[in-house]
Amino acid sequence: MVGSIIDGKQHAINLRKRIKLATDNLISKYGITPGLAVVLDGNDPASEIYVRNKGIQTKEAGMESLEFRLPEDTSEEKLLKNVKELNKNQSVNGILVQFPVPQHMSQQKIIETILPSKDVDGLHPVNSGYLASGLRGMVPCTPQGSALLIKETLGDLSGLHAVVLGRSNLVGKPIVQLLLRENCTVTICHSRTKNLKEVCLSADILVAAVGKANMITKDMVKPGAIIIDVGVNRTSEGLVGDVSTEVKEVASQITPVPGGVGPMTVVMLMSNTVKSALEN
Repeated sequence: MVGSIIDGKQHAINLRKRIKLATDNLISKYGITPGLAVVLDGNDPASEIYVRNKGIQTKEAGMESLEFRLPEDTSEEKLLKNVKELNKNQSVNGILVQFPVPQHMSQQKIIETILPSKDVDGLHPVNSGYLASGLRGMVPCTPQGSALLIKETLGDLSGLHAVVLGRSNLVGKPIVQLLLRENCTVTICHSRTKNLKEVCLSADILVAAVGKANMITKDMVKPGAIIIDVGVNRTSEGLVGDVSTEVKEVASQITPVPGGVGPMTVVMLMSNTVKSALEN
């Protein structure tokens, strides 16, 4: 058996079409053009590319794209002032500060300064609390996109055993909550987990988000399992995921790296922006 590829690019294209329709509806019916503001501090090449792609896709979806580029030596106080001004700007529905920020800044303080209703990254403690409580709020883009891929691939997830590798606030913990909402039985693994191979072999759904190249091998995967590879690791051979390509020999379906979860992350950012415009 050779597993089929879950094409994140195509899923993202389909979702962008729906977002464009929702945006057009907001503009025509209510005169509201959703606005996404991205703040980039410094000149990290990867962040530059990511921000540029976000801007292009935001405009293609009919939204307003605002970019604020600050020099690396910008003080934390000035960046936070910028964020507070965006909080007050009624034409801005979503605020995203591109991470990582320079070492002299507190990432957590920046997150907590953004209004929860405009926190399209879904990282504010208020939004984390809403998610954990099963309430509506902004959900982090990568786990939201990953959960959507799983749902669209498998349909009803009730009773399936999902194993999540990684317990970060950005991916691991949020996707656990999203899978619980779908009535999965969820196990979360981390660096202290014992018998990791045995736990992975019990998974109907395996989500890898640890940031370690090719960590998951085919002898760790249950035949027929679905694999969501969130990892993006730069190696001498190029970009690879947390899951070895040999896993395709046993999995039923798997997301590629690149082209799997990545495209969904950007489109969920736009989805969150439209959601904020609708609700606020």
